[in-house]
Amino acid sequence: MKRSSLSLRLAAPAAALVLAGLTATACAPSTSSNTESTKDSKSGTIRVWLFREVNNAPKEKVVKEAVAEFTKKHSDTRVDVTYIPIETRAEKMKAAFNDPKSAPDVVEFGNTDTAGYVNDGGLADITAEFGKWEDAKSVTASVKESVSVAGKVYGVPWYVGVRALYYRTDIFKELGLKPPATQGELATAAHRIRAEHPDMFGISVGAKNVYGMLPFVWSAGGDLAEKRGDTYTAAIDSAASRKGLKTYTDLIAKDSCPPEQCAELGGDAGVQTFAGGKAGMAIGGDFSRQAMEDGAVKGKYAVVPLPGPQKGVISPAFAGGNNLGVMRGTTHRTLAVDFVELLGGGAYQSKMFDAMGNMPALTDVQEKVADKAPFTKPFVETLKSGTKFVPVTSAWSKIDSEAVIPTMMQEIVSGRKSVDAATADAAKKMDAAFSSAG
Repeated sequence: MKRSSLSLRLAAPAAALVLAGLTATACAPSTSSNTESTKDSKSGTIRVWLFREVNNAPKEKVVKEAVAEFTKKHSDTRVDVTYIPIETRAEKMKAAFNDPKSAPDVVEFGNTDTAGYVNDGGLADITAEFGKWEDAKSVTASVKESVSVAGKVYGVPWYVGVRALYYRTDIFKELGLKPPATQGELATAAHRIRAEHPDMFGISVGAKNVYGMLPFVWSAGGDLAEKRGDTYTAAIDSAASRKGLKTYTDLIAKDSCPPEQCAELGGDAGVQTFAGGKAGMAIGGDFSRQAMEDGAVKGKYAVVPLPGPQKGVISPAFAGGNNLGVMRGTTHRTLAVDFVELLGGGAYQSKMFDAMGNMPALTDVQEKVADKAPFTKPFVETLKSGTKFVPVTSAWSKIDSEAVIPTMMQEIVSGRKSVDAATADAAKKMDAAFSSAG
C-alpha cells in the first residue's frame, strides 16, 4: 500500500461519518478466533471501514452517493461507514480478525497488506464473484496480483498509484536540457543541474525511497525475490538486481544528491524537496501532484514516464494503491460483495478520481481520465507499459517493517558496504523472513 508513500495519504484521527443511511460503528478488541461464517443474510446492516484522508469530505461525498444507490436497490439494508486512521489500521484489523462480531463486513486495505491479512484469515476468498464481475475485464494481470494470494482473489482494486519523473521545465529550458529518455540521460541531467545550481539537488532521491529505487532494479531485469514453489527466495543479490541498484544509488552522490543530505530521504521527503524548489527532478506519484501545485514549483514542472536503460523503454513502476475486500467472518457476504463491486466499479472509480485525484485501477476508466486530465497521461502510459509488485507473502510486512531494503541502500551510499556485500546481507535477512512465513 504505499501511497504518498504507495502511496496512501496520511490519515487524521478517527472519526465516524453520520449521514442519512450511514451511521458510525465502533470496533473493540476481543480474543475470539476468526472463522468463516455460514450465514448470509440478505437484509440488515453491513458495516464498512474506509481510510480517513487528510481532506476526507470529498471522499465522504462520493461514498454517501454510493450508499444511497446501494440502499435504493437493497431497501431492507442499511450501511454503516466508519473512517479509520491509516496509521492504526494494523491494530484495528487485528482486533477485527480476533472478533468477527465487532468487525466490518467490507474493508479498505492497502495492497501490500493483502498477503498478511489473508495469512491471518481475515479476508474472504471472492474468486468466484470476481470472475463474474463485469469490471474484471478491465483489471490488468499485475493489478489483479495485488488482490490475489496463491491464485485466489481477495478483493477488488479500488485505485492505483504509480510513480514517474517530475522535472523543472524552467531549469531544463535554461540549461538546454531535454526530458531524459534513458537512465543515462537522467544521470547526466542531474549532474548538470547540480553543477549549475549548487543550491539544488540534481534529482531528489533517497536511500529510504524503496519504491523509487525498484523501477531501476526491475528495468535491469532484477527483482526483490523469486517465487519457488510455495515460497520466495531473495533475488536482490542477483547480478541484474545489483546493476539496477547501483544505477539508482549512484544518483545519491555529491554531484547529484549528496549522501549526507539524501541518505535519509524517503519518498515523501523527496517529493517535498522538489515541490519546495530545491531539486531539478524527483520521482513522484500521480498522488504527488497536489504537493507540486501547492509548492514553489507550481507552473514550472512537467512529468514524463521514468525512463529505462534504453530509449523507448519505460521502467516498470510499483503498482501501489488500495483495495476493497470482504471480511471472512461476515454474515452478509452477498450484500458485502455487491457493495464492494459497486463502490469499486468503474462509475465510482471515476467519481473518486474527480473528488480525490485517485488514479483508477480499471484500464477503461484510466483512458477516460487521461483524455479529460492530461497531467495523468505519463502515469497512464506507465501503467500500460507494465507494473510490478512486491512479493505476495506475509513475510513482506516483516521485511518492510524491519527496513531491510532502506538499510541496504544506506549502507551502500554511506560507503560502509559495497553493493555486493550490502545486497548479500539483505538477501540473508529476506530469506530468513520468507522461511519463517512458510
